[in-house]
Amino acid sequence: MRVKAASIHSSTATDPSPITDGSVDRWVVFLLDQGRYALPLDAVSRIVRAAEITPLPRAPRAVLGALDVAGQVLPVFDLRGRFGLPERAIEAGDYFLIATSRRRSVVLPIDSAMGVFDCPANSAIEAALIAPELELVSGVIQLPDGLALIHDLEMFLSADESRALDDALTRDGAHAD
Repeated sequence: MRVKAASIHSSTATDPSPITDGSVDRWVVFLLDQGRYALPLDAVSRIVRAAEITPLPRAPRAVLGALDVAGQVLPVFDLRGRFGLPERAIEAGDYFLIATSRRRSVVLPIDSAMGVFDCPANSAIEAALIAPELELVSGVIQLPDGLALIHDLEMFLSADESRALDDALTRDGAHAD
């Protein structure tokens, strides 16, 4: 199934604290179960309604399959599995967040998007200061009503998983619908 390109639907929230010099970091905040996660706005290309995923043989377990997004075959990452959340089928009311890491564009199934939040520049708290063993979280941002964990797309796949995904996309990606 082909997903039509759409722009990110977002709403700017009230700043969590006053910004004195005008510089801000912009974050897309999304939900998975009760957890709130964030990605830098410049890493997010768009958010679209969920669609059927094509299985991708030989892909690592962290990859649910592939999706054709505007003619480009993208891997769909299993955020729930990586974050230790209960597995559940993707539902019609869910969304896909399409983001770009240094290596590739990817699709992340999310429950919903909260919007774009402006935070004072460099106000994110590094994960190492909170819990050094967190692998997929690079930090935390403070929102008006709580915290959001900053997801680290670069750490999602191990080097071996990344090679396996490259191989699976090369062999099978041309056949994904």
